[in-house]
Amino acid sequence: QAQLVESGGGLVQAGGSMRLSCVNPQRFFRNDGMGWYRQAPGKQRELVATISSGGSIKYADSVKGRFTISGDNAENSVSLQMNNLRTEDTAVYYCHMRSIFEVDFWGQGIQVTVSS
Repeated sequence: QAQLVESGGGLVQAGGSMRLSCVNPQRFFRNDGMGWYRQAPGKQRELVATISSGGSIKYADSVKGRFTISGDNAENSVSLQMNNLRTEDTAVYYCHMRSIFEVDFWGQGIQVTVSS
């Protein structure tokens, strides 16, 4: 059962933009890092971007300069702004959060399809 609530996604043409959002509805959750992963058909799940509770950010090389991650620790929310999308960005995107007790939380996955 998904523990995080994701929104956004859908179909966009190559070169377009899309924003994904995610929130943890648990009242007393305290995060120790948030991020986005993706899984394309026939491939393993891969890291897209992460942001630590202190604000340190990491991107996969394939999305650097195109994607921007932002997080709100107080709201337990994380977003991913995706610009200049490419067909190879097509995948199911998963939101991830890790609690201060090192428990992992995942979203249900949201489809992003980039058409040529």
